This record gives sequence, C-alpha cells and structure tokens, in this order.
Amino acid sequence: MRVVFFGTPEFALPSLQILLQPQSPFEVVGLVCQPDRPQGRGQKVLPPPTKVLAQAHGIPVWQPVRLRRDPQVLAALEALAADVFVVVAYGQILPLTVLQMPKLGCVNVHGSLLPAYRGAAPIQWAIANGETETGVTTMLMDDGMDTGAILLQAKLPIGPEQTSLELAPQLAQLGAELLVETLLKLEKGELTPIPQDGSRATTPLCSKNKTFTSTGSALPRHCTIKFAPFPPTVSPV
Repeated sequence: MRVVFFGTPEFALPSLQILLQPQSPFEVVGLVCQPDRPQGRGQKVLPPPTKVLAQAHGIPVWQPVRLRRDPQVLAALEALAADVFVVVAYGQILPLTVLQMPKLGCVNVHGSLLPAYRGAAPIQWAIANGETETGVTTMLMDDGMDTGAILLQAKLPIGPEQTSLELAPQLAQLGAELLVETLLKLEKGELTPIPQDGSRATTPLCSKNKTFTSTGSALPRHCTIKFAPFPPTVSPV
C-alpha cells in the first residue's frame, strides 16, 4: 500500500515509525509536514521530528507554508498516486482537492474518542475536564474539522494524577497500532465508516496567547499543574 504521511510533532512519530518497520506492507512514498521553525529558549531553527525520521529513510519531504496555496506540492502529491494519505497532527486543514486524491481516502489518527474533543489539544482538554477515560480514533477525513466518519477507536484510562506529557506518548503509540489495523482492514473492505453524532460533539477553543478559565464542576483545582503543555487553564476557587 502506497502511503503519503502528513504529520509534524512527536505525537506523529510512532505512526510514521510503525509504517516504516521492516517487512511492513506499507510503502511510505512521501512526507508532508510543517516548515522548520525556531524552538526552545535559544529559538534555534529545527526540523520537525517526522522530517528527521523521513530523511533518514530517504523519503521525499514537502513543507509548504500553506498547502492549499502551493500548486507545486499539490502536483507532486497527485503524481505519487498514493493509495491512502495518513494524517497525524499535521497542523493544517487539508483542502478538498487533497482529500480526493488517494484511492482509499485520507485516514486521520485523532487523540480523543470522537466526537468528543474535536480540534486542537484534545489530550489536554480531556484532562482539564476531569475525564477518567480517553482514547484514539481513526476516521475517514472530510472537509470539516474532525467531522469525518469513524473507522476504529481504542480506549485508554486517565490516571488521577496523570499529565498530558505522560498521557500523550501512550495515546501516540495506541494510535499507531490502531492505524495499522485500520489500514489493513480498509484495504480489504472490512470497515464500515460510522458517521459521527454531531449532537455529542465538543470542540474547545484554544489560543496560545490567552489563559482559559473553566467553570465546569469536573475541573479539579490542581489541574493547572497537570495541564501541560499548552494550553494553560485556570479554575476559579
């Protein structure tokens, strides 16, 4: 199966790694990730971790600032004739022209049990709201924000003192394993996409430049300590 991988941060690494394993039935023919950006206290320009891994395997990498406005990258993706596009924390919304390119569609790995916690920071928001369980979802993408039909889901408990820094790697690995199962079953026609129940959807709003206050009774007072990294939250006392 020819795969183009869209993903940028550490959360995407396990999914890319599992597709690149020896004897894998998948052929990763390209990576699309965000541009290199300044990071850390020294603001040194560094490549995304997915780019480092892809280049180590000789995989072509594209880093468009705005994918939908980059005709050269769009043409290159079309020419790859991929069977599926896999999207894990890429950081841009895919335009409809891209969603329609691969034969099997675009499969996204999302860090929540959709339709709960659509959008950004689903892991942090699950902790902030005092959830005791979360998970990962693979979905067949459409042109909405995490609104595509659900393919498979896997659940994971949240410990009472667990932070997002601890939970994210577990969900990333769980998502990688679920991705492989999803792709193999999708290729064999063994999956029936299930439309999301929009009435149960939650989409918290985030901004790196604001501090958020939650008035929900589920938010524990010590959540400001656990709620790392971004976005921060404050609970009134």
